[in-house]
Amino acid sequence: MNILVLVGANVGSKTATALQYVTDYFETHYNTHNIEMIDLKDKTLNLADGRHYEDWSGDTKEVISKMLAADVIVIGFPVFQASIPAVLKNLFDLLPINGLKGKTVSIVSTAGSNRHFLVAEMMLKPILNYMKAHVLSSYVFITPEAYEGKRLTDVNILHRLDNLADETIDIAEAHQSFSKRKNK
Repeated sequence: MNILVLVGANVGSKTATALQYVTDYFETHYNTHNIEMIDLKDKTLNLADGRHYEDWSGDTKEVISKMLAADVIVIGFPVFQASIPAVLKNLFDLLPINGLKGKTVSIVSTAGSNRHFLVAEMMLKPILNYMKAHVLSSYVFITPEAYEGKRLTDVNILHRLDNLADETIDIAEAHQSFSKRKNK
């Protein structure tokens, strides 16, 4: 199974810290799978202009290809202006309409206050559902109080991230098993 952990922002470090924890958890507990983390801060993506996804090159083609090849995607994002970051929305616009079909997707959201806990529910989940992903119903929301400096230290949040990783794999494996039975 191909697992992609995606940091959906081009600034900041708290989301990347949380997703590095998730990546490390996958590597420790699910090391038979192909696991990769991409931080959009390290990539230069073109702005979507309607062209076919195969016509891109460079970082844009690399990120699109890895998203299309993934069976599981964990998307992490910080909340900006009560919404998802523009770089993440642009990435969805670069994908084909069914680019997430059949993929199991889970979400980790970071924000400066508790007032933004529904951004994943109201802004990201509709996009993922439209693109036909299997989206986990639960997600992990993290505020600055969960960190000490650049370290994620809140035991409750760490436990929730562990559970999210396990549930993501369980659901992905169930979907794969169902698809194999259905296609026999």
